[in-house]
Amino acid sequence: MATLVPLSAVDSALVEQLLDAVFGEQRHARTAYRIREGVDFLPGHSFAALDEDDYLVGSIQLWPVALTDPKGRPHPLIMVGPVAVMPGRQGEGFGKALMAASLGAIDAAFDEGAPPFPQVLIGDPEYYGQWGFTAEHTGNWHCPGPFERHRLLLRTGNPSILPDEGMLGPWTSETSQAAKD
Repeated sequence: MATLVPLSAVDSALVEQLLDAVFGEQRHARTAYRIREGVDFLPGHSFAALDEDDYLVGSIQLWPVALTDPKGRPHPLIMVGPVAVMPGRQGEGFGKALMAASLGAIDAAFDEGAPPFPQVLIGDPEYYGQWGFTAEHTGNWHCPGPFERHRLLLRTGNPSILPDEGMLGPWTSETSQAAKD
């Protein structure tokens, strides 16, 4: 049985070791890392999974990002991932538990009836589709690096609040100021 704890309660060196074991030491060159470059994960929405012996077996991180439209206006989103489960422990439900906790925290943060904050990720559409992620609305979105278009997925109750076209990148203080202008 997994125990979920806030990711901030786990030694960051252990999280880095987990991510290296799952994605390799060259993971920082991936497009998803470029999208969230220079920002910190959202501590209230990021979790770690511990096994029955309290060993770190999984983690999920959520990040503030933006889709900047062709007119330069940023539209805030939450980027989900990486979702990491230690090789040898995959398929035991840790990833599903981490996704449920993070998405549940997002959904709970909004008033009843209000659509949850839009979330984006790069991942397997068959797996993430079970939580409502789809590539249906991301066809004209761009990323700061290579990606497979069918793997750029969005989860939102109201896709019309987002532009049809744009570039994904980190939500920084500069992005925040541009949104106010």
